[in-house]
Amino acid sequence: MSEQRYVPAAGREIFTGLYDPVVGLTMRERQWRPALLAEVVAALPRDGTVADVGAGTGSFAIALATARPDVSVLGIDGDGWVLDRARRKPGAEAAEWREGLAGELPLEAGEVDAVVMSLLLHHLAPPAKQAALTDARRVLSANGQLHIADWGRRRGILPSAGFLALRVLDGFEGTRDHAGGRLPSMIAQAGFEEPSLRRRVPTVWGTLELLAAERSPAGNRPAAPTGRPVQSG
Repeated sequence: MSEQRYVPAAGREIFTGLYDPVVGLTMRERQWRPALLAEVVAALPRDGTVADVGAGTGSFAIALATARPDVSVLGIDGDGWVLDRARRKPGAEAAEWREGLAGELPLEAGEVDAVVMSLLLHHLAPPAKQAALTDARRVLSANGQLHIADWGRRRGILPSAGFLALRVLDGFEGTRDHAGGRLPSMIAQAGFEEPSLRRRVPTVWGTLELLAAERSPAGNRPAAPTGRPVQSG
């Protein structure tokens, strides 16, 4: 088992209690959370299973369980304390909560139909980021889908300035590939089909991108530009 360092949802443990309100105020959540939810819900089969990896305080996992009562929702996070907070939220009983790290998921091969990683990957150093993506492929069923909401190449003066501040807070190592627009190629290298950019949203902290990719049965493939139209929020 590889050694990994757990990173709290807000980058530093002292800020975890502020994570939900800060994201709500600065991240234009209403522009991308519903879009991410709709993407995941639409792709899930009847009575399927979805893993929210890096679930944090559990808001998105609970929203998934509410939107699709037929689906099994697994909220996974490396912090037992933050999972306790998630379990106390209204509606939390509709999801199952497991402690575990990205890259070492407490799931069997092919156990889930979708994996969601929302604002998780930029906290991880490149090797851990690649390990998390590779393990996501392992736990996905055939034709299972990966859904990611995370930072992309900065666009515009204000998002660029905000992203620099975020990189100072969260670290330059984990955010380097995001700043360079390399996350789609990392997804493809982990064994997924060509990632599709579904939405791009400028925020106070940078340019957020919603990406989706289907598990490739053939394993690793090179990334290629997608021709799908991108929605900007």
